[in-house]
Formats: sequence, structure tokens, C-alpha cells
Amino acid sequence: MGKLKALLLTQGMHGMISQVEGMAKALNADYSHKIVRLSFPWNLIPPKFTPISDIILKDKTYLTEGETPGLIISCGRKSVIPSILLKKKNPKIFTIHIQDPKVSFKNFDAIIAPEHDNLNGDNVYSSKGAIHYITESEIKNAKPYLTNKIKSQKLVSLILGGPNKYYSFDKDQLIEIFNVVRSNFISKGYTVIVIPSVRTPKMIINLAIKEFGADGYVVNSVDKQAYLSAFALATNIVITCDSTSMISEAATSRKPIFVAHMKAKKNNYRFKKFFRLFKEMGITRDLGEQVESWTYNKLNEATRIAALINNKLKN
Repeated sequence: MGKLKALLLTQGMHGMISQVEGMAKALNADYSHKIVRLSFPWNLIPPKFTPISDIILKDKTYLTEGETPGLIISCGRKSVIPSILLKKKNPKIFTIHIQDPKVSFKNFDAIIAPEHDNLNGDNVYSSKGAIHYITESEIKNAKPYLTNKIKSQKLVSLILGGPNKYYSFDKDQLIEIFNVVRSNFISKGYTVIVIPSVRTPKMIINLAIKEFGADGYVVNSVDKQAYLSAFALATNIVITCDSTSMISEAATSRKPIFVAHMKAKKNNYRFKKFFRLFKEMGITRDLGEQVESWTYNKLNEATRIAALINNKLKN
């Protein structure tokens, strides 16, 4: 019996891609990935008010072309209706949606959502943090990638996110974070590696170069191998608070993680619940707390949940 064929549907954001690919890998499925684009005005309308019809899609080819997948893994608001539509065309397809679909859970065979989302249902699987595609072996294999850039036994990796609907990333807050990294790490003999993400504006990268250019190495573009290598080389990791996905990915390294908090623009209760959970699990502390080394249990939620879903697939 060959591997399960999976179609992954997302809006193309890093966090979404990481989650669907992470689950596909954990299920040992061969997969292809499709970026979903909806026509106006359906790209602005919540799924619960959207018709289950291909009229909403800019690209309909994956509905009719290619081998019919045995599995669909979707993530994000725009992928909800395409997944339901494909299931309607072929009820034998097993569908998994990651995050709250904001429609009836009965439209999917399985829903995967982080514990801090408070979703409940017979087909809901809760994860501690976000599932993702980063593995320990990938981190280990990427270690040499940045070794020629950094010659230090004490290294702090600073992972930068970017503005979203909860955090503005204004310059004053960033300077404050950079100053804490300087006083808590660089002044104590650490070298810094700065890694940007897809959402990191060029202005922030330039600011990091100005602040840390003489004290380490700033990667000035999105580079997955540099991201993984920074985890492998780090003595400690600092991550901005805007991305639960990146914090969850960093936990794969089993290195001490400090979360760099910023003032929220709106109620961030889901983030707060996530931060509290990861603190209680001994994974993270707040930037500004005493710098020391600690360990925590291996966190591999994609593998744990995949085992549960595999049992359901067999039935």
C-alpha cells in the first residue's frame, strides 16, 4: 500500500504552511500544496456566509485536475470552503482543518487547534502551542550553515516577527527589546544572531543591523536554513511575542527561550493563555528575567496528534 496522498490548502502565510506541512509529514503523507485565492467579494466575507461553490475561487484547476487526494489538510479562513467543496465532490476524502474554521465542525473529519483557542468537539484535537514542520533532525543538519559567520561559545539567537493586528512593532518598543538583549546577553559576553521572518519589515532589519552589526551577525533576508541553524547554535533564544508559531517551532530545539513582550494593540487573551501554558511547561521565560540554562521535555505535538488521527483514518 502506497503513501497517503494529501492536498494542502492555505493562504500562503509561513505559520499556516508550517502547520499543514507539519501534519502531513507527521502522517507520513506525500503532499502537494495549493495557495487558495478567493474572488472579490468572497475574499472579504467570513466562511459561514460564503456559498459552497467554485464561483468563489480565482483558480479552480485543483478541483478537477490531478489525482484525487485521500487527505486534505487546510489552514486559514480562505481554505475552509475549498476543503468543504472537495469533500462534497468526493465524500471518501478525509479532511483536516487546522485552527477554528468558524463554521460547523461537522464539515471536517478532524479539527486541530491550539489549546489556547478553547475549541471543543468530538472531532477536535487540541495541541499545546502550534503544530509545525520543524524537526530536531532538520535543526541538527542545519547547524553548520551559520558556523562560518559566528565564532562564539555563548550565542543568543534573536528571532524577529513583525507587525500584525495585535502588535505594532514600533521603533521605541524594538529599541527597548534590543537594549535588554544588549544588557542581559551581549554585556555578558554573548554574541547575537538576528533572524528575520516573512513579516519583518526592512526597516526593522536595518535597525537590527545598526544595533547589532558590531556584536554578531544579522541575516538580512528570509532564510529557512539560517533560521534552523540559529536554533542549533544558540545557547539561548529570544523571540518576539507576536508569533505563537515561531515560539512553538523554537521549542523543538529544547533550548531556553525568552519571550520579548510588547504592548498589545487589542485584547490578546489567547496569546496570554499560550504564554502562561509555555511558562508552566518550563519552556519559556520573559525577556528580562535572569539569564540561565534550563531544560524541558520534548514537545512534538504534530507526531502525538498524528498518531490519534491515524487511528481514525484506519477506521
